[in-house]
Formats: sequence, C-alpha cells, structure tokens
Amino acid sequence: MPADLVHASLADRYQIERELGRGGMATVYLARDLRHERWVALKLLRPDLAATLGPDRFLREIRTTARLQHPHILPVFDSGEAAGGGLWYTMPYVEGESLGDRLRREGQLPLEEAVRLTREVASALQYAHDNDIVHRDIKPENILLTRQGEALVADFGVARAMERSSDGKLTDTGMAVGTPTYMSPEQASAAEVDGRSDIYALGCVLYEMLAGEPPFTGPTPQAILAKRVLEPVPHIRTLRESVSESLEQAISKALARAPADRFQSASDFARALSLPTSSAGTGSPAVPSRARSAASTAVATAGLYL
Repeated sequence: MPADLVHASLADRYQIERELGRGGMATVYLARDLRHERWVALKLLRPDLAATLGPDRFLREIRTTARLQHPHILPVFDSGEAAGGGLWYTMPYVEGESLGDRLRREGQLPLEEAVRLTREVASALQYAHDNDIVHRDIKPENILLTRQGEALVADFGVARAMERSSDGKLTDTGMAVGTPTYMSPEQASAAEVDGRSDIYALGCVLYEMLAGEPPFTGPTPQAILAKRVLEPVPHIRTLRESVSESLEQAISKALARAPADRFQSASDFARALSLPTSSAGTGSPAVPSRARSAASTAVATAGLYL
C-alpha cells in the first residue's frame, strides 16, 4: 500500500506536512486538519498490521475509546480507512516529549515528579477501567509529557483491537500484544486481562522513573518474561536509597505476580503513592518543570513501538 496513495485519498480532509516518526506499529505524520484548521498527529498503521486487524474491528475499538474524556488521556479526533485499506486515526498534536524520551535523556526523575506522573496516569487508568476499557500497553512511550509537565496517556484501543484479532497474538505480523518490558505475567501468557494488568505495567514505569531502568531486563523478550516469572522484584532502595519504605512497598505490591495480590484498582495504587516519598518524610509534590525542548516533537510519535 503506497503511502502516497493514502495521502491522496485523505487530501480533502488533511494536508500532510511531514513524517514525524515511524516504528513497529505505525508511521506518524504532522498534518493540517483542513476542516477544523488545526494541527494533528495522523497515525497510519503498518499495512500488514492493518490487514490483520481489519477495518471493522479497528474502527469499532477506536470509536469506543474516542468517547474517553479525561484530562490525562490524549483524545482521538478522527479515524477511518484510506485507499488501499490503510487504517488511520488522528490525535492532537502536542509539543513536548514522551516519558520514554525524557528517561533516555535523564535516566532518573525526581521522586516527587515520578510520583505525581504516576498518580496522573493512574487517574486516567481508573477512568478508563470504570468504562470497561483496559489499555494493555502502558509504557513510557505511550505516556506523553506536555510543556507544562503533565502526563497524557496515548493509544487506548489499539492494543485492545490487536488482542481481539488473533487470540491475543498477531502471529501473522510477528508481534505480540503489549511490550515485554512492562507486560504483566498474565498478559505474557495470553490469559484474560483486566485493569490489574495496567496497574502492573504502571508499576514497572514508576520503578523505571525512580531507578533509571525497568525492574526486569534481558537480551530478548523471552529472557525478560522468564525473569518476571522466576525472580523476585528487585529492591529499588538498593538502587536509590532516597526511596521510602512505603513507596517501595507500594511498587512491590503493584508488581505482584498474581493479580489478586496487587492493588485492585488504579485509585488504590494512587492513594498508596500519596504517602511520604522520601526517607526524610518530606514528599509534597514539586511544581513541574517547564524546561522542555521547543524543538521536540516526540509527543506526536508516542506509541510507535507497540
């Protein structure tokens, strides 16, 4: 499916300016919404992925998640099927960066900021779970940071559509649903998942924000998943001693292997994080940093590596 064919079929609605990035799932373009006179990020799914999903399933899931309205969820503006079977959807174009980009640049985040971002994401997840929607792919690349330093969760619905396409695995495209570094044990085994799987993934993200690395790493997805099943959660205070015991306990509970042993809601996880976040007990949230690179366009490319 030539990209120029897709672009031509959308020319009456979107003026595509340039490519912003591409990855395993999609190519993202900066585009001008001609009808509403606004900039958007247009995400075009990979052709083989689009063929596996099919337009009906994809558009149904996108419509469902487009109804989500929450201050920490990046909304979906529009979606459709282009010429040649191309599946696409648009989101706001937000200047900023992804949490993944921030972590690659800085390694670790300040304690108070890491907790605040986690609570913002937990609030978004609780809202989605209350509406019977599980994200299934929470990871730093799917958490966007605005210029004001606030978190926006992107790409609700895509992982759900993928999971329903082929018994939880896209065998035709060689892609598994989710990201091994942040995937819960039950999701890795292709079992039925609920909101507690998102809580596990968010626990991995918080661990990484504080430690500078995910709780489980390895040379291959299989090695990472094996560690997750066979090894205990590493003690984060050995890597960062300023983390309080209460915060370490909250992270360990979020990362429990059995869903029944985790927090049973994202709100419960967020409440546990309201406890003091440093060994000195001085953990009031800090004012978010406004220092963001004006040249960064990484927000629009978040979620490419599903």
